[in-house]
Amino acid sequence: MGVHELTRAEARRIAVRAQLLDRPRPTALLGVVQRLTLLQADQTAAVAPNADLVLWSRLGSAYRPADLEAALGDQALLELQGMIRPAADLALHRADMADWPGRGELLDWQEYRRDWVEANRGCRLDILRRLRSDGPLPARELPDSCELRWPSSGWSNDRNVLKMLELMEARGEVAVAGRDGRERLWDLAERIFPDDRVVAAGEAARIRGERRLHSLGIARSSSAKQPVDVHEAGEPAVIEGLRGRWRVDPAQLDQPFTGRTALLSPLDRLVFDRKRMTELFEFEYQLEMYKPVAKRRWGYWAMPILHGDRLVGKLDATADRRAGVLRVDAIHRDVPFTKAMTVAVDREIADLAAWLDLHLDRPLD
Repeated sequence: MGVHELTRAEARRIAVRAQLLDRPRPTALLGVVQRLTLLQADQTAAVAPNADLVLWSRLGSAYRPADLEAALGDQALLELQGMIRPAADLALHRADMADWPGRGELLDWQEYRRDWVEANRGCRLDILRRLRSDGPLPARELPDSCELRWPSSGWSNDRNVLKMLELMEARGEVAVAGRDGRERLWDLAERIFPDDRVVAAGEAARIRGERRLHSLGIARSSSAKQPVDVHEAGEPAVIEGLRGRWRVDPAQLDQPFTGRTALLSPLDRLVFDRKRMTELFEFEYQLEMYKPVAKRRWGYWAMPILHGDRLVGKLDATADRRAGVLRVDAIHRDVPFTKAMTVAVDREIADLAAWLDLHLDRPLD
């Protein structure tokens, strides 16, 4: 098998098409999640929660957040380790749960997690007993009987119950049963997860890698920003002007491309791997929600703007639900907008406001 030689434009179009951001739009929610493999369940709602924005970007205003809630309620989709996934994919994670905290020689952080859970065995059992009798429950209603506190310099410092729940989730003992607003409700995994087969670890990793590459179209074999490495899935490729080798989904080669305009969540998988985004799209972007206001260039939740196969700017907007408006603070243009681009971007902004059921508050340019 030879190495595919691609221009950067060809690589971008493969990436856009694989992420269902070309024309025609998809029409089925479950089909979109199956193709993307996951939706990050981030609840930041400066505009709308990430999962809803990702689905709206693909499905358009026919999508309703209630549709996602229904799919989760019916367990066609599951929330697992902060990601919304097809329920059928659980079989690809069960081997890792059984082998928690890992196989072979463990890394220091894996050993620490194993030892921390073991040191707090009583707390883990207390949580299981409470969930068995009263679940599902939020973390704040579960007992904190941890003897060894969870140390962290970040937000999780001393959040013992929440950290224990997340590690118990990775072990396959508990699962997210739903949400009360933004708060996760926890229950015994046996009540939530389907009684499904277990795919052997090596085979599961291979399948996850293949599905991940199918969703990305083109990627390097491993990336710190992706939850699943594509390893040797697909076929080798080189991209004009970029160093190193890539892996490309052969099903995406030599396919027609019809672009469209889309407003993307900052956590959208087209842009989530910032290094890949920079290499393929030559686009400068950072999520600035954690920066002081004075140091922000583009805004708290600036949404990348896709036009065709290029990322052309950022939309700084906020959904002010009390005032009933989608407030547009700025449109940062990375390239000069043609009249057609301006019309297309304005149409998407108006559609976003209508989908949110908010009036559009936009200053005159």
